[in-house]
Amino acid sequence: MLYQQIAQNKRKTAGVLVVFVLIFALVGAGLGQLMWGKPLPGVLTAGVIALIYSFLVFQDPVNVVMSMNHAQHLNKEDNPQLFHIVEDMALVANIPMPEVYLIPDKSPNAFATGLSPDKSAIAVTQGLLDMMNREELEGVLGHEISHIRNYDIRLSMVALVLVSAISFIADFAQRYVWFGFGLDRDDDDDREGGMIGMIIGVIGVIFVLILGPLAASLAQMALSRNREYLADASSVELTRNPHGLISALTKIENSPPMQAASSASASLYIEDPIRRHSLSHLFDTHPATADRIKRLEKM
Repeated sequence: MLYQQIAQNKRKTAGVLVVFVLIFALVGAGLGQLMWGKPLPGVLTAGVIALIYSFLVFQDPVNVVMSMNHAQHLNKEDNPQLFHIVEDMALVANIPMPEVYLIPDKSPNAFATGLSPDKSAIAVTQGLLDMMNREELEGVLGHEISHIRNYDIRLSMVALVLVSAISFIADFAQRYVWFGFGLDRDDDDDREGGMIGMIIGVIGVIFVLILGPLAASLAQMALSRNREYLADASSVELTRNPHGLISALTKIENSPPMQAASSASASLYIEDPIRRHSLSHLFDTHPATADRIKRLEKM
C-alpha cells in the first residue's frame, strides 16, 4: 500500500508538471499571436523570460526564502535534540545533512527549501518545538526530509518561476492592449488575414490575459497538494511509524495561523500557515488534513 501510493503520487506530480509546462507554452503562444500574429515568437520570448526568472531565483533560494519567513540559522549547540532528529532522518533518507533554521512563531509548522539535497535547508517554528514530542517531530521532519530527497524543493522552485513568468507576461500583455496595440494594428503582411486571424487573435488575448494565469495558479496548487501526499507517504517510509505524523498534523490543524509566514512561500509548509481554504479546494495549497490523516491511517 505504501509503495503503491508513493508511485501513484509520483505519476500524478509528473502529470501536473507536464500540464504546467503546456500552459506556459500556450501563454507564450497567446503572447506571440497578440504581438506578432504568430505563436512561435511568443513561445520563444516566454522561454527567455523564464530563463531570466530562473537565474534570479536560483542564485540563492535558501537565503531568499528564509529571509521572507524571518527564519534564523541554528547551530547544533542551539538545539541538540532537533539536530539529532534531522541527522537521523537525513541518514535514513541517504541525503546530506540540511541546514536548520528556526522561525520565532508560536504556531507549529515547518518547511524545506533549496535546489538539491546538497543545497537544502529545513525551517521549523518555535511552536513546533514547544508542542511536539519526539515521535511527532520525527514525523514532521521525515516529511520535510522527504521533500528534499524527492527533489520536491527544486520542483517547487520551478513552479514558482513559471507562475512568476506567466504573471509577468500577462501583465505585459495587459499593458500592451491598454495602449492600443495588438489586434487593432494593420500588419496584414505578417498576420493571418480576415476573420480567422481575428478570432485566433482574440482567443490568444483571452488566454494570455485571463485563462493562462488562472490555469497556472490551479496547476501550482494541484502540484503542491500532490507533493504533500507524496511527502506524507515518504515520511512513513523513513520513520516506519504513521502515528507520529498523524498526531502532529492533528495538532497543527487545531493551532492558530502563523504570524511570520510569507504568503508567497505558503505552499512550502507542511500545512498552510495562513489557513486559507477555498470552497472548491481548487486553490488550496494543501490537501485537507482529514484526507491526509485518512491515507496515513490506511498505512
